[in-house]
Amino acid sequence: MAAAQGRLSDGAGGMGEGKDTEEDEGHTGSTAPPAFRAAVDALRGARLRPQVEVEPTPAPQRLAPFAYAVEAAVVDGDQDLADGRLVLLHDPAGHDAWHGTFRLVTLVRAELEPEMAADPLLPEVCWAWLTGALQARGLVYGEPSGTVTRASSHYFGGLSARPAASQIEIRASWTPREGRTGVPDTAAHLASWCDLLAQVAGLPPAAPGDASVVTLPQRRDPQAR
Repeated sequence: MAAAQGRLSDGAGGMGEGKDTEEDEGHTGSTAPPAFRAAVDALRGARLRPQVEVEPTPAPQRLAPFAYAVEAAVVDGDQDLADGRLVLLHDPAGHDAWHGTFRLVTLVRAELEPEMAADPLLPEVCWAWLTGALQARGLVYGEPSGTVTRASSHYFGGLSARPAASQIEIRASWTPREGRTGVPDTAAHLASWCDLLAQVAGLPPAAPGDASVVTLPQRRDPQAR
């Protein structure tokens, strides 16, 4: 699976290049708060559409006291149509910028067809795909923040035979609404994020029941700073 490259930061509720470049899964187990453990368990047992391959990945350190991350790719044969990373952050003391104790941070990337890359409304459309994916599953969230970046590559000299390529990158974060137990519906947020990945990859909307039970591979316990 192609992992999304780049560092996530969420200092003020937004996305950008963070100073922290170290990653480690750590061993926290029983030291992690029950709400965080429940949120991670929900991620591991989420029902996801089968076209999206999801697995745990080391979570960035120092963004929050507790963090858990997954990476995903939409794969067609040997080609990755889109990939990304979703990070769940938790600060039991709360965070002023989050207006909550949990935060979801994401990076999504995909190659673009030339016609789509030339659309001047593409950044607005991609942001609408993100918010629409959350709203389609009835999720309540707050403090959304992010950027949509469009990049083009042109090849010269010894690489001139390669066709020009364009890529879209969505960096975003939002605060999921916490339930009565203080735990957000992280499984639904993960499912909506996979819907976003599929849409960016050009897949049609999932049909009713078009999902499979996915249990994320168990590597280590949720990581803490």
